[in-house]
Order: sequence, then C-alpha cells, then structure tokens
Amino acid sequence: MPKFAANLSFLFTEVPFLERFALARAAGFTAVEYHFPYDYSLPALKERLAANGLTQVLFNMPPGDWAGGERGLGALPGRSDEFRAGVAKAVEYACALGVPRVNCLAGIRVEGRSEAEHWQTLAANVRYAAEVFRANGLSLVVEAINRFDMPGFFLNKSSQVLELLEEVAMPNVFIQHDIYHAQREEGELVGTLRRHIARIGHIQIADNPGRHQPGTGEINYPFILAELDALGYQGYVGLEYIPSPDTGSSLGWIKQFGYKL
Repeated sequence: MPKFAANLSFLFTEVPFLERFALARAAGFTAVEYHFPYDYSLPALKERLAANGLTQVLFNMPPGDWAGGERGLGALPGRSDEFRAGVAKAVEYACALGVPRVNCLAGIRVEGRSEAEHWQTLAANVRYAAEVFRANGLSLVVEAINRFDMPGFFLNKSSQVLELLEEVAMPNVFIQHDIYHAQREEGELVGTLRRHIARIGHIQIADNPGRHQPGTGEINYPFILAELDALGYQGYVGLEYIPSPDTGSSLGWIKQFGYKL
C-alpha cells in the first residue's frame, strides 16, 4: 500500500503553517513534506514533528528570490556560490529534522545565457550537492516541472532528468517524479514508472486539469497507485494538490480507492 505524505504547502492552508502539523496528524497522516523550512527555526519545526508523531520526508533546497519569481538556483549561471551556500543550509535542516532527501530545483532560464551554460551549471551544481549530501547520509532528488505551470523552468521532462543523472553519475541522486507535471508535459505515465522506477526517489501526485485531488480529473490514479505497489515502490507519495473544495473533503479519495492513512 502506498505511504502517503501530506504536503503542508498545499493542504490545511486554512490555518498558519505551524498549525498544519497537528491537522495533518488529526487527519491520520504520519508523514509530511512541504516546500521550504528556512523561514522557521529548527526547534519550532522539530517540536511540531515530535509533538504530532510525524516524519518529514522531503523539502526543497533554497530557491533564490521566490517572492521575486525565482524557482531554484541549480541551473542558473553565475549563481554557484549562492547555490553552495544553499546546500549547506539544506544539509543543516535535513540532518536536524531527520529528513532523508532534499529536492534540487533547477530554476527558470536566465535570459541571454545559452542552454549549454545552464546545463553545465546544473550538472556541476548537482554533482557538488550530491557529494556533500552523500557525506551526510542524504539523497538528492531532481524534479521536472511542466512549462505550462512554470514557463521557463529548465527541466520539463523525465528524459532530461534521466540524462542529468547519467551525466552526474552519483549513486545518491534520484528523480522526484510528479505525476501531475508528467501528465501535462509528456504522458506515458505508467510506462515511465515501469522503465525507471529504480531511479525514482520520491513521487508526488495531483489530478489534471486543475491540480486538484485524485479522482477529480483525467488521471487513472487507482491504476497508477496499484502499479506502484506491483513495482515494489517503497518511497512516499506526496499529496501536492490544491484541495477542492477544502482539505478535509478532498481526502475522501483515499478510502474510495481502497487505501487508508
């Protein structure tokens, strides 16, 4: 049975962030993920996890100027010093919170810089991060994001992430595979899982259109989740969707599909 993690950047947003941990536990979750921990103190985050009996399974590396539209630093030429500082910060938080994997966001292409410059920067940065992470017992995951939701994002397809993994050639670097982004960009959902499940370190889900909960759109999630079981996937499935009409009522699909928290 899949192990589901509540994404607290999307779910339970009717309350302030630090109050979402308790709501996730009350709903039955034992694992959570979210975008970024850096605006909160480590003692505060550790207390919320411990008090609610929760395991945190994922967060993202520092993204640069998120409010200003940046969506990661991995592929941005000329920003490697900032990226490396972000690696140190991510390791600090991951080790303190017991988080085994961190997502590296490639970022939005820089106007006037070539594809080759972006690729070379990303490969060098991911290799550096992987070496530091490996020394600390951590894994790195890298995500493709569809170009419709995030125009200009450097990695859009699974094939690009796989090519990156081959070039970097580090044993602790995996794909963060978001089914929603894959559906919007490339389709071939189950075929991709069957071919590359060994390279996938984390999975996230939402339906399409609308990025709402499974069962609201075109993706056959009962089939996909059953396939993950058949393939022996042991990782977590992050619920990174926009709940409709609210978080509580959006969780009904779990029981409907024959699963439980």
